[in-house]
Amino acid sequence: MNHLLYEYSLCTALALMLFFGFYFILAQTPDKSIFNNYLRSRRTMGAALLVLSANYAVHLFCGIRFTNHNAAILMNLSTYFLCYWLFSSALTSLLDRFYITRRRLIQHITLWCLFTILSGCVLFYLPCGIIQNSALLCMATWLFAYGIRLARRLILAYRHAVRFFDDTHSDDIGAYIRWLSIFTYWAVIFGVGCGLLTFLPDRYIFIWILSSIPFY
Repeated sequence: MNHLLYEYSLCTALALMLFFGFYFILAQTPDKSIFNNYLRSRRTMGAALLVLSANYAVHLFCGIRFTNHNAAILMNLSTYFLCYWLFSSALTSLLDRFYITRRRLIQHITLWCLFTILSGCVLFYLPCGIIQNSALLCMATWLFAYGIRLARRLILAYRHAVRFFDDTHSDDIGAYIRWLSIFTYWAVIFGVGCGLLTFLPDRYIFIWILSSIPFY
């Protein structure tokens, strides 16, 4: 692996994530109730970016990928599990303002805690080799299935919104829906694909990092 390219890639992605993460959370919006749902969605996405930036910071400053490859993968999977929920909630709540509820929040946070605890058990209690690698593959499969489930919910919400706005005959809304269509499907493909890209060989890992930059 080209360590210099790897570190520059991490620095670039980390700087962008920190900027947009804090911007989404702290930037002001008009003080009107109509913007409440948008503000909640934006702050949720900002929180997701800060979670990802914490992950990238550990990679950059601790070099965990060079000391324990499986630990790096499991840390990524655990981070993505939480970020899948945050990103999907941010996008889905724009289409369905009743999507985020206390019950749903507790349910998904509990699932993330369980996933993280099991990841720790895989890392610290299973012997290295075939057994640990098989368990790691199971965790990745769980993450992939979870991402597909959230993506399905987002796409269904998007299609419902399209049907709702079909009769408005508004060019502005039509342009917004077309933009949301492209962004939604691209975000779903990239987000779910991150769980697979984390298994790239070390010499190609910078491709995974750089591929995330256009998303920000």
